[in-house]
Order: sequence, then C-alpha cells, then structure tokens
Amino acid sequence: MKKILITGANGLLGQKLVKLIAEKEAYTLMATSRGKCRLPKGNYTFTSLDVTSPDEIQKIISQYQPDYLIHTAAMTQVDACEQRSADCWQQNVKAVTYLTEACKQYNVFFLHLSTDFIFDGEAGPYDEEATPAPISHYGESKLASEQIVKESGLPWAIVRTVLVYGIVPDMSRSNIILWVKKSLEENKTIKVVNDQWRTPTLAEDLALGCYLIIERNAQGVFNIAGKDFLTPYEMALKTAQCFALDATPIQKADASTFKQPAKRPPKTGFIIDKAIKQLGYQPHSFEEGLNLMKAQIASLEASLSLK
Repeated sequence: MKKILITGANGLLGQKLVKLIAEKEAYTLMATSRGKCRLPKGNYTFTSLDVTSPDEIQKIISQYQPDYLIHTAAMTQVDACEQRSADCWQQNVKAVTYLTEACKQYNVFFLHLSTDFIFDGEAGPYDEEATPAPISHYGESKLASEQIVKESGLPWAIVRTVLVYGIVPDMSRSNIILWVKKSLEENKTIKVVNDQWRTPTLAEDLALGCYLIIERNAQGVFNIAGKDFLTPYEMALKTAQCFALDATPIQKADASTFKQPAKRPPKTGFIIDKAIKQLGYQPHSFEEGLNLMKAQIASLEASLSLK
C-alpha cells in the first residue's frame, strides 16, 4: 500500500483530506499537525509535527518514509503575515525547504498548497500559465515556497486555490460563510465588499482535487477552485438565502473602506479547465456547496444535542 503523509491535518482542508483518504483501501495515512489531534477517529495514524522544526521533520519522514506528502500547513491569515513577516517566512517558506530536503532521500511526491494571492488581481480569473505578481507578504511567501518545490528535484504538484469554505466538527478558524451566518443570526450589521471577485472553493472539492492528483501521479501546477465567479457581497446574499436568514443587515462596501495591514488583490479567481480535463475534477456550484454545509451543520447540531 502507498503511504501518504499530510501536514496541517487539524485544519479545514486537512480534516477533509484525512476523511477522504482514510476511507481508501489503497493508502495508509499519517496525519500530522502542530499540537493535539482535533480529528474525529478514523483509519489513520496521528503524530504531532511542527513544520518549522527540521529535526522533527527529519525524524518523522525517515520513520514513516511516505510515498506522497500533502503539505497544507501554512500561516494563512493575510494581515498577520504582513504584521509578523518573520513568522510568515518561517512557516510558509523555511518549512517548505525543510520538508523538501527531508523528502529527497525517499523521492517523495510533494503536493504543495498555494493561493490566488500570488497574483495582483488586475487580470483575474487566472489560468496556470499566468504570471504571478504578489502584493502582500503572504502572497510573496507562497510564491517563494512554490519556487522551492519546483526546484526541489522531487516529483511535485502545486495546487492553487481560492477562498476555501466549509465546516468540520472542531474548527480553529471561521470562514466567510460561517461569519455571515453567525452575524445574521445575531442580527449584526455587516459590511461586505462588492468590488473584489473570487471563485470560492468548497473544502471537499479542494480535498478531492488533491486526491485526484495523487491517484494520477499528475505533476505540475493545477488550479483547484470553485466554478462560480462572485463578489463576497454576492456570497453573503446567497448564504442568507440558503440559511433562510434576513439579508437586510448585509451592506455593500468597497475595499477602500477597510483599513487592513495587507493589500488584497481585487479580481482573482481561477480558470479550472486544466483540472477538469486532466484530472476529471468537477466542483460543486456555490449553491450546492452551501446546501452541503447546511446539511453538515444540521447533522453536527443534532449530534451535539444527543450528547
């Protein structure tokens, strides 16, 4: 059986990947993350791993000797990356150097997660051949890490994605859908930008895209994202509609009204034709993704009420 190691397994994507791959009989799975395991029980092994520690990485890679490594761990809070640039570089760039170096001894297939924020957002949506031009420290760090992967000498794939949303039982961070839902339930007025565009990505779709790459040993850069090109304001309205909430508190705002440490690219989003043709990737529509989340939230609430 082929062995897969996942970093950042406690995160939203990490948890979806573990759930998906643990059900596949062709693979054995090592889930790693900093701190204690927050994953539901399943057919995998968990070990704590700090990806900024070369010694920890070397120890775990040499013990487990994976065939594939899916690297999801990263510092992704864009403003925090701007304000704590040294931490950002350590977690997003140095960690990739340490991981790829440790993987060389075993010729591990390295699947790396990247972002639309490597682009300036002047000409989105982008295909895989577009020229990166990051405008934030986060974007710069992710572009630098892509380059390390490309020059590693390992078999590699880079998955670029956009604005991931979803729900798992134990979440460390919110996302736009959960934020809008919670705010409207509490009848809070929220300002949501209507002059930025994205292709929001359901976490299940992103996990499946990664899995399809592993299954096909597909190398190169792949855009794995949703198929709907929307503003956050439109996403908020659709969220209100899906959860039958009053949309009146949702106010349009342009990006200039938000004073944020890091610049955001105005128009990104991804063209996903390559993933559709080469991987058989077929993402949910945004409405389908919302309805799936709605069912998952209802199931979680039901299970909590039974405890």
